[in-house]
Amino acid sequence: MGKSYFRKIIRDPIITLLKQGITPQKIAMGLAFGIVIGIFPVVGSTTILCTLAAIIFRLNLPAVQLVNWLVYPLQLLLLIPFFPFGDFIFGVEPLPFSAQELVAMFRADFWGSILSLWDTTMHAMVAWFLVGPPIILGLYFICAPLLRRLTFRGSSADA
Repeated sequence: MGKSYFRKIIRDPIITLLKQGITPQKIAMGLAFGIVIGIFPVVGSTTILCTLAAIIFRLNLPAVQLVNWLVYPLQLLLLIPFFPFGDFIFGVEPLPFSAQELVAMFRADFWGSILSLWDTTMHAMVAWFLVGPPIILGLYFICAPLLRRLTFRGSSADA
C-alpha cells in the first residue's frame, strides 16, 4: 500500500501537472505554499488562505489544495508547539493543554477562557508568521531541483 498510495496520491498528479506544461518551479511553489499554509494554526482557515495564495501567486489551485488537505493531520499536531511558542514570544503563561485542565478552566470562567484561547491563537499566528516564510523558501529550494529531475526523468522515459 505504501508505494502505490504515494504514487497514486502524490507522484502521479505531479507528473500529470508537469506533462500539462506547468513548470517545476510553479509546482514547487505550490507545494511549499500548500504545506506551510496548511499548517496555519487556525483550524478551518487554510482552504481560504490556500485559495488566496494560489490566486495571488498564480499557482495551480487543485495542487495547492491537495497538499493543504494532505497536511491537515500535521496542522493539528503542530498546534501543540505553535501555541506555547506564540505565548513565549509574547511573554505570557501558556494555556494548559490537558483536557481536564481546559474543562476546569472553562467551567471556572467561560468567557475569560474564550478570551484566553483567542489570545493564544493570535500568538500562535504570530509564531507561524515568523517561521512560515523561511519554511516556504526552504521547501521551494528543496522541491524545485527534485521536480526538475523528475521532469527530465519523465521526458526520457516517454521517448
